[in-house]
Amino acid sequence: MGNGSDDVTELRTDPLTGNLVQVTRSRQKRPNRPSVDVCPFCVGGTEAPEPYTVKAFENRWPSFPDQRCEVVLYSADHEARLATMPAPQVREVVDLWADRTAALGARDDVDYVLVFENNGAEVGATIGHPHGQIYAYPNVPPAPARDLARLAGGHQLLEDDPELVVVERDGWRAWVPSAPVSPHGMRIAPLDPRPDLPSLGDADRDAFGSVFAEALRRLEDLFSPPMPYMFWIRQRPFDGVDRPNVSMHVEVFGPHRSPGVMRYVAAAELGAEVYLNPVVPEEAAAALRSVTW
Repeated sequence: MGNGSDDVTELRTDPLTGNLVQVTRSRQKRPNRPSVDVCPFCVGGTEAPEPYTVKAFENRWPSFPDQRCEVVLYSADHEARLATMPAPQVREVVDLWADRTAALGARDDVDYVLVFENNGAEVGATIGHPHGQIYAYPNVPPAPARDLARLAGGHQLLEDDPELVVVERDGWRAWVPSAPVSPHGMRIAPLDPRPDLPSLGDADRDAFGSVFAEALRRLEDLFSPPMPYMFWIRQRPFDGVDRPNVSMHVEVFGPHRSPGVMRYVAAAELGAEVYLNPVVPEEAAAALRSVTW
């Protein structure tokens, strides 16, 4: 709650819409793509004084209090990206995601763990060194709660239209949803449900990392310059409620409708929550499948 300090953080609910908004004054102080000589995420930088392979640490400018926000560094290499990292290195990232999900989810004051990334300045990345984040919520946020309710009601996660598939192997599929909000949105999910990252065995972690990395590489290589993107990993809540139909999956938000052209969400869409997509999903999937390297 507010206390008059610069660290005030408060979860508020809009009385009309019910939308939840986290008000965090200290976020105004975070850096905006700093121009210092030493990247804070490279070895020797502020956040990584010692050598590392993968690394998670508490965010200095958290959106939530009580050590609920973490930064995840994928590699000490400033140019490394999930899309191009070798498979063993991607596997290390998946393992770290799983370890931190389990640790945060075990807390009595955490009901939901969200792993996500903003990749590129256009979608809000303030530091160029590729990295992701993890937020631990005291409740189940509205968006995953809505998905969970639809799954419980019999709606399906996987779509079986071969025209929508981008990558599929080893029990995992990446596809363009039949009605995506973003022009080049994708989903990645196991063909057989897996509730969360910690539940993935060795083979699944390798397969998930491989399919996910290829999907991102196809997205990056579709246009020149590469498309920015966001992704978030949906997984089961840690609130103790049994949800047999839940399966972890990744939502990828690809916002460019053509090379270098952002597809902005307009007033009618936000006002009505009915979204307009200028790119036919089947054509987006075909374009992503056709990418070669």
